Amino acid sequence: MSSRGEILDISGCGSDIFAIITNTPNMQTARPAIARYIPLVRGSWSVLSLARRIYYMPVAGTRIYGFHTQIYLCKSEKNDVSSLFIPVKVLRNEDDIGVGEELSSKLKKEDILKILNQFHKRPQIRKLSEENGLNNRLFEQAFISFRKFCMDSENLPTDLHIIVSDIIHGSGHVDDIVPFFLKHAHQVFPHLECMEELKKISDLRLPANWYPEARRITRKIIFHAGPTNSGKTYHALERFITAESGIYCSPLKLLAGEVQEKTNSRGTPCDLVTGEERKYANSDGTPAGHVACTVEMAPTNIPFKVAVIDEIQMIRDFGRGWAWTRALLGLVADEIHICGEAAALNLIKHMVSELGEEMEIRSYKRLTKLTIEDNPLGSLDNVERGDCIVCFSKNDIFSVSLQLERRGHKCAVIYGALPPGTKLVQANKFNDPLNPCKILVATDAIGMGLNLSIRRIIFYSLMKPSMNEKGEKEMDTLTTSQALQIAGRAGRYGTQFDEGFVTTFRAEDLPVLKEIMSRPVQPITTAGLHPTADQIELFAYNLPHATLANLIDIFLSLSQVNTASYFMCNVEDFKFLADMIQHVQLPLRARYVFCCAPINRKIPFVCSMFLKFARQYSHNDLLTFEWLKTSIGWPFNPPQTIMDLVHLEAVFDVLDLYLWLSYRFQDLFPDSERVRMIQHELDKIIQEGVYSITSLLQTGGFEKDQVITEEQLSGHNEDIQTRSMQSKSDDVFVKAASSVSIGKGQLTQQLLDKGLLTHQMLKQLQKEWEEGGNNNGRKIVTKEKKKPKRTRK
Repeated sequence: MSSRGEILDISGCGSDIFAIITNTPNMQTARPAIARYIPLVRGSWSVLSLARRIYYMPVAGTRIYGFHTQIYLCKSEKNDVSSLFIPVKVLRNEDDIGVGEELSSKLKKEDILKILNQFHKRPQIRKLSEENGLNNRLFEQAFISFRKFCMDSENLPTDLHIIVSDIIHGSGHVDDIVPFFLKHAHQVFPHLECMEELKKISDLRLPANWYPEARRITRKIIFHAGPTNSGKTYHALERFITAESGIYCSPLKLLAGEVQEKTNSRGTPCDLVTGEERKYANSDGTPAGHVACTVEMAPTNIPFKVAVIDEIQMIRDFGRGWAWTRALLGLVADEIHICGEAAALNLIKHMVSELGEEMEIRSYKRLTKLTIEDNPLGSLDNVERGDCIVCFSKNDIFSVSLQLERRGHKCAVIYGALPPGTKLVQANKFNDPLNPCKILVATDAIGMGLNLSIRRIIFYSLMKPSMNEKGEKEMDTLTTSQALQIAGRAGRYGTQFDEGFVTTFRAEDLPVLKEIMSRPVQPITTAGLHPTADQIELFAYNLPHATLANLIDIFLSLSQVNTASYFMCNVEDFKFLADMIQHVQLPLRARYVFCCAPINRKIPFVCSMFLKFARQYSHNDLLTFEWLKTSIGWPFNPPQTIMDLVHLEAVFDVLDLYLWLSYRFQDLFPDSERVRMIQHELDKIIQEGVYSITSLLQTGGFEKDQVITEEQLSGHNEDIQTRSMQSKSDDVFVKAASSVSIGKGQLTQQLLDKGLLTHQMLKQLQKEWEEGGNNNGRKIVTKEKKKPKRTRK
């Protein structure tokens, strides 16, 4: 297959699609028929993505192997990479003193335009341009630029002036302009000079070759395969702790911190390295022989005796999968212990065999029994000691917590946005047999990194938000892997519960859960890749006028990936940050590093601070604590409402961002230690807020069926920030009230279209808002715009 083609694997419908392709006169009639089989697709592309690709790409041929069909899809012009190249403006030659006019004659603009139009209409010119890399789109853009250059220039370049003059006087042919046009086209589109080099840079078919130091040694790979609570990670860590030197690669900084503490407690000095933190076991700050790190921070140039890569199934993750691929291919270690689901076994075996390395497989079974109950919970009145209610949205977390407290149950709360320290405090509160808190309400954040004494997992819902390969949020039913990962937290070995149970909250979900958990886990077939800084830097050298986001788009379009084993990870967050700071003057390497920052782009306050950091850096100004505290509202006040708590979580993320940048730009982010101190202070304030979360919910007027939008959860930061810096008073001025408009947003229209909201309900909401029903005694002041004064003439 040529590098310009792509391969799709379609299972279960190969012969039917083959019949459609071979029995229809053309693809235009075949496409609608093929579209009927789109829901059957299981592969690296989403349904919509595949449908779009099939519609726009002609099928060149098929091969059928039993139940599997490979369709070779060649890129058509609608998906052509040329659409990504932005034309460069060519400046006029101001130094030309009109020598051409002296040697021939003066040219009239209307005569030049007439000649250019003749040039544009000739089919031979288009064919010749295509042979030189200019398809129809590029030809049109290049011609528009060339015509503008000729018409706007007071004096044409001497040689072009003479050629045009000869054509006007009948002693030349319009085709004589071709060399000048092609020269101009290469200035407009610099990639025409270096396309082959760009293709070589973006060739990702052999990612193992990116790590020459790992290829110089023969590594021993041990795969510890088993479900949650099977002891696989325990055995790998035992080898790690007793080795002469070692590295542990964790999916979470919380888990990395736990392993670091455990290793040090066993008498083996171990450092901690995450994106935002460094802890050294040796008092003099020299590196220890062992290190526990997040997988993204794993070095590929430091030799170790033993390496442990945990949760290898994350290699398929659309956002972070590249980090596990990098660790597996690039770690320089004599022994590499891989822990994770057996679903990744065949993929890892294939990747290891391509490296010429051998792999030993050690299989584990669950240490405790896990039982799916025959009855749903039905009501929160039926909760028992050791229950964990798993929700997949903050709204459900808040609603369930409030209802449990009203029933007299003390509950712990854990969700992804909480700081690691707060999560640990909530986990210890739930695990403590002497603490009255016996119920846990959590998201799937409990699936990794926390040791919890859970007797029963209760799925409040089976619909979970997920991220597709385009970075788009989707709602889908839990996969078998996700259900087993979460349900497996019940009945953990070594806790007070020697057997685990799992059920659902709603009766209609229970048979669905049983069916999901009875299925075999879908094998993992591909591993994630991501363009490196060096590759993008080489691209920028050849395309100096392209923006960073544009460079990424071009790189992905030209990239060649072995789709049988790899896929390109989602880069939408990266491009979003690149576009945000495009107007800020930064060196390319620094711009790339800024765009790699692990921030949630859905939180406006975090994004605004990210932009401020980039601007300060571009001005070469120190980002001191004194500068930072005015933007984050320090000193912090305890949260009074749930929105206050959400804002403090956003502030914590901003401090994390500062610390992350401080390890990459130490000269301009000098106050990392002081920032870490106030981050610990903020963590304790958030802990207090979560401890009294039900009172915050009641203060904020949160009710059982109330829906807090994502914009509300992530927004209003500016208002809360202003309030935190004001002195305490009885009446709080909420600026957001004046900007809220009920019934005019996109969400409102979507709810109306789906029948979830009626116009009558909308009017009632408007009325309740105007009457201040959600204020709970707090004053909302709205400022009316003053009418402009009229002045007499």
